Amino acid sequence: MQFSRPLLSITLVGALALAGAGGAVLAQGGGGSAVPVDASGSFEVSGVLVDVKGKDTDAARTGGWRIAQRKGWEILSQRLTGTKSTLSDSALDSLVTGVIVEREQIGPTRYVARLGVLFDRNKAGAILGVSTQVTQSPPMLLVPLEFSGGVGRVFERETAWARAWNRFRSGGSTIDYLRLRGTGPDALLVNAGQTLRRGRNWWRGILDQYGASDVLIAEVQLRRDYPGGPIVGTFAASHGPDRVPVTRFALRVDNGDSLDALLDAGIERIDRAYQAALASGALRTDRLLAARPPAPKVEETPEEEAADATPTPTPVATSAATTTLSIQFDTPSAGSVTASEAQLRGVPGVRSATTTSLALGGVSVMRVAYDGPIGSLRAALEGRGWQVQEGVGVLRIRRPAPPPPPTDAPKGE
Repeated sequence: MQFSRPLLSITLVGALALAGAGGAVLAQGGGGSAVPVDASGSFEVSGVLVDVKGKDTDAARTGGWRIAQRKGWEILSQRLTGTKSTLSDSALDSLVTGVIVEREQIGPTRYVARLGVLFDRNKAGAILGVSTQVTQSPPMLLVPLEFSGGVGRVFERETAWARAWNRFRSGGSTIDYLRLRGTGPDALLVNAGQTLRRGRNWWRGILDQYGASDVLIAEVQLRRDYPGGPIVGTFAASHGPDRVPVTRFALRVDNGDSLDALLDAGIERIDRAYQAALASGALRTDRLLAARPPAPKVEETPEEEAADATPTPTPVATSAATTTLSIQFDTPSAGSVTASEAQLRGVPGVRSATTTSLALGGVSVMRVAYDGPIGSLRAALEGRGWQVQEGVGVLRIRRPAPPPPPTDAPKGE
């Protein structure tokens, strides 16, 4: 049988929980630089204790994992059906999808560990005769905001908080978390500054980009007394552009090596708070965020007035058909995006102009619906001072560079 995580030698660390949450937190292994998003939805049984002897290290370890499978299945069946059941080792091999090493001590002939066991949800549910369906919320974009050293980061740089959320097993949660990997445009669209914006149009564009209905902001502020020493994490969970608070608490660990354990414990409490808010109806999407702006109305001109109207030199559409095309334009700042959209909407015949691909400091793409052929729109833009290059279904527009300042001619002697 193959296990999903390598065996790691981890010592037990003590963790004190503040704000009313006590107990011990056990490390689950170190986080790598590229942690995949875990949303498998497996049944998880944690805290399985084993103490096994064998002829050598490998035999003792293998025997310990076998016993952990059996104990884990008994605990799972008791939890789901109320009665314990047993299965053969071969049947358990086909059910177990992973073993999590929470703590282990390895000797020449002895293996002592605290393990977690993951079981395939569909197979286990079919054997136990229980439903595996979980009613979840609409997709929620998760923003893991970490403050460390006085600096807030989301995906600007890799953080332990983002890695912790990616390894969180959310399949059993009623919240449908939409977690990003932080690659491509993620660092530009979802950053620490974006969490402070309240504009619904900005948030609606980002949520539509990722197919989400609302935004959840999970924040942690880390404070270290000294390198390698105690760490205090202050956690806060909120939702929506206005960051409506859901919960706030603090946790502490006595060892700097236990950062992952601290963050994992914080995520579990945040998830429970989000689920409780969803069940109580407090996790509702802002109606202004859910609403879409109405399509612009096109006023029809009576034929008599159209015949008497004085023609203007502004280029007009020569065809009643609406052309949909892409326009590439420079966006050195956020203000240039809004300004370019407003200028395009002011061109006669343009029904809509919406930015579909945002690249601040680079070239963004705007989707434009125009009543007429692409050549007419090019002429209209050139008449307004744009430099235009035409391609197949696309226009590249630029503002002309300002002329250089005049230089004084040298005077003759």
